[in-house]
Amino acid sequence: MTRKERYRLVYDYFQHNNPEAETELIYDDPYQLLVAVILSAQCTDKRVNMTTPSFFERYPDVPSLAKATPEEIFPLIKSISYPNNKTKHLIGMANMVVDKFAGTIPMTVDELVQLPGVGRKTANVITSVIDSQPNMAVDTHVFRVSARLGLTNRAKTPLSAEKQLTTFIPQSLVHKAHHWLILHGRYVCTARNPKCEICGLKPACKYYKSLKKA
Repeated sequence: MTRKERYRLVYDYFQHNNPEAETELIYDDPYQLLVAVILSAQCTDKRVNMTTPSFFERYPDVPSLAKATPEEIFPLIKSISYPNNKTKHLIGMANMVVDKFAGTIPMTVDELVQLPGVGRKTANVITSVIDSQPNMAVDTHVFRVSARLGLTNRAKTPLSAEKQLTTFIPQSLVHKAHHWLILHGRYVCTARNPKCEICGLKPACKYYKSLKKA
């Protein structure tokens, strides 16, 4: 099987079995998604979704968050991992959005990564989810699943994996492929004890092929 054939099999499978894949974070607008993604770093989406309703009730938009103090924010997100750093990031993000972007969440990767607490992965999530831009956020699930399937070849960094994935996945599907790979890694191709017996991607999977040879 060539690499192009493997990619085609994988995205055809997902298009058939999970055509409407989307983020599991709950949000109503770009501001809420950005806050949720910042909070989700090294934290589960489930925990974030439990935390954000009270946060958004108190801080429903960028201007209100920009006026907040760390003493006000911390109690609302203390159950999230790294609450001290994320408190600083959220306030810093809101202030920069107000001061530099006229209160509107920017929608390019280059602009978003200027915000405190926003790296390339977060910027790719925001632009792909909100604007369907062909940007691939590579988290641990995407990195692991794409390597096991053989979609990436010896990628040592998330950026290397991102470049390989966006080279072979049609641009129109990149924003969905991000969710396909994340959800597959979260529920099927888990880090420990992957559920190969229920996986429909076995015919394309290099990892599964190696298990059969062992």
